[in-house]
Amino acid sequence: MKKIFFITAMLSGALLTFQGSFAQEEEVVLEEVNQDDLGNVTDEFQEQFFEALKQKGIENYEKALTALEACQKLEPENPVVYFEMARNYNELENYEEAIANLEKARELAPEREDVLNELYKSYTRAKQYDSAIKSLVKLQEFDEDYKEKLANIYLLNQQYDEALQTIDELDQKEGPSTYRNKLRRQIFARTGDTAAQIENLKEGISNNPENEQNYLNLIYIYSDQGENEEAYNTAQELLAANPGSTLVHLALYKFHLEREEPEDAVNSMKIVFESEEIDPESKFKVLNDFLLFVDNNPEYEEDLMQVSKMLSERENAPKLYGQLGQYYLNRGQIEEALNFFEAGLAESTEDFQLVKNTILLQIELEKYKEARDLSKEMMEVFPAQPVLFLLQGIALNQLEEYREAIEILTFGLDYLIDNPKMEVDFYTQLSRAHGELGEKEKSAEFSSKAEALIKETE
Repeated sequence: MKKIFFITAMLSGALLTFQGSFAQEEEVVLEEVNQDDLGNVTDEFQEQFFEALKQKGIENYEKALTALEACQKLEPENPVVYFEMARNYNELENYEEAIANLEKARELAPEREDVLNELYKSYTRAKQYDSAIKSLVKLQEFDEDYKEKLANIYLLNQQYDEALQTIDELDQKEGPSTYRNKLRRQIFARTGDTAAQIENLKEGISNNPENEQNYLNLIYIYSDQGENEEAYNTAQELLAANPGSTLVHLALYKFHLEREEPEDAVNSMKIVFESEEIDPESKFKVLNDFLLFVDNNPEYEEDLMQVSKMLSERENAPKLYGQLGQYYLNRGQIEEALNFFEAGLAESTEDFQLVKNTILLQIELEKYKEARDLSKEMMEVFPAQPVLFLLQGIALNQLEEYREAIEILTFGLDYLIDNPKMEVDFYTQLSRAHGELGEKEKSAEFSSKAEALIKETE
């Protein structure tokens, strides 16, 4: 029972209060600045500069600025100094000073994308949207992906026509996305004159019936207004005008579900998953609806498996595997859940939740060697996550590698901050390891620590 409770608590996130260590934070911060960016500078400059990065890493922004001011005196024409000063001022929410320093950095290094990017963000935080727009227009010369951010700033600046035009241009070029659909709906909600919007879109459809976007925009408006029948009819009109449309099925599958037409809903979902026009995020949203549908209609589970295989072949889909794993976990099918979690990790090890869930299920299924090896490997990816030390300690204890368990658990305690529940688990595992080695005093000591901490937190 203890093991089952432990696994359940961990999966629910009860033991995951984590505050990163200074060592990890500093490492990340130091990587952000390339040594070559600093130019040919003195040892004193380097000492002050990296002191500034260290202080920023531990959130002492005022001290970081003091060190950067010393750098500024030594190298008054170094753009990196002004850039770093701006970042610290942004953390202090002093946006005017941040902007002033970024403008100076831009003056000294006019073609640096990172400076322009930080400048647009600072203008946005300061609600200087006109200036943010100018920065984003310039940033598009580096990367067209900034155009989507431009649509968002147009929305914030109440330039709704420009925002819609930008969104439509992106949809025509890249296909629709969940994020842009949300932006479009926000614009429709803010402008408020839905009757005029509807008439305008109807006129657009009449003049150019092959333009899918007008139909889709009209479906969004009708849906937001709760006019589901009108939305459904518009979707049917689009399908009649363009029988090969895949985008329309992003709306149709929901209509079919609401109308209790499961066969048509499943067919629409499959078309969505097969479409190359539809972005992965939208597909994952549909998959989530599919999982809920199959949960209530288990006779369609084979269709779910076909879709899952299809998606895994078409998309780089660790998120897909995580969703499917969670689905089977909720149904109590732990081995199937673990298979999907492990498949997700084979695609990417960047999702810590996926890493944690995989190791937990390996322990639950008594695959202790796999749990030991995976937790060890993931420590290199997430070097200061105490839960990985705990899970490895549990696996080592189960494998009767008690000395190794003591070493890793003791080391992991150094990373644990303000998490009494997890601390109890560390002490419990340490007590067990020492006890198995016949070190009764040490075992009793850690057992007492665990009991005392439990009483404190009751």
